[in-house]
Formats: sequence, C-alpha cells, structure tokens
Amino acid sequence: MGRKDERRKITHERWQLLRHLVILSSCHRIKPALTLLLALALSGCMLVSGELSSADTPAQGGNVSTSFVSAEGAETRVLATGEAGELDVITIVSADQGTLTVELLDPAGSVIYAVSSRPSEPVTKTGRVPTDANGQLRYRVSATTARNGSFQILYQRAS
Repeated sequence: MGRKDERRKITHERWQLLRHLVILSSCHRIKPALTLLLALALSGCMLVSGELSSADTPAQGGNVSTSFVSAEGAETRVLATGEAGELDVITIVSADQGTLTVELLDPAGSVIYAVSSRPSEPVTKTGRVPTDANGQLRYRVSATTARNGSFQILYQRAS
C-alpha cells in the first residue's frame, strides 16, 4: 500500500469516526463531550479527490507540485529538503472555486507566511522559511469547497 493510499485510508477512518460521533450525539445527551471529540477527530483531516503530486528535491533546491479536483479540510505536510537551514521559498496557489490556503510553518508550527487563492487567479508569495533539524520543511494546506485547485512550493537554500 502506497503512502497516498495509507493517507486516504486514515482519512476515511476519521470520517467514519465522525459519522458515528454525529449519530451518537443526536441519540444521547452528551453533546459537550462529543463536540470535543468531534473537533479532535477533524483536526488535521483533509478530503481530496483527484490529487496528483510530484516532488523534485535536489541538494540545493527543489519543488513540490500538487493539483486536485476537489478538496475540503486541513492537513500539515512535510517536505524533506536534505539538510537543516533557511530556505528562500516561493508559493503559488490557485483554485477555480472555493478557497485554498498554504501556510509555511517554522519548526515549532508557527506560521511564517500564508498565501490564499482568489477565484480563477493564481496567487504567489515569497519568503524565507527555516527547516527543522532534519531539514524538513513543514507546511499546512487548508481548503474550503475548493475545486480544480493546485499549489506549488519552490525552494532553494538561502544565501
């Protein structure tokens, strides 16, 4: 089973859990506890259909490119860049409908910068982003009823 298939299986399992929680909350009077569980179940959950991704990560720079038919939710992802340090990053997002946002994160998970789509118009943003000690670049993808979307993250070692 590939990594993408594993992610889809986990996402499907989360949605099944969510479905059961909603059914339970309508049948019992334990809504505050179930609301909390529901929020935890949905954190980091993203449903994507028709996703195509490619990555090229040579030593001094690289990119990841992803397109999809539809997406909903949020997910934090990691891109292995090879070594720790600061990167000059260009992020490009677009979606024909809905909203697509990509947030570049520091090693602690704080947002360095975010870029959000405009309907049928690509949006580009650049910035300097640190990797963690293992050279991993962290980013969060969030989508709200996004259709026919894509994002690219291009990076090179900061000089």
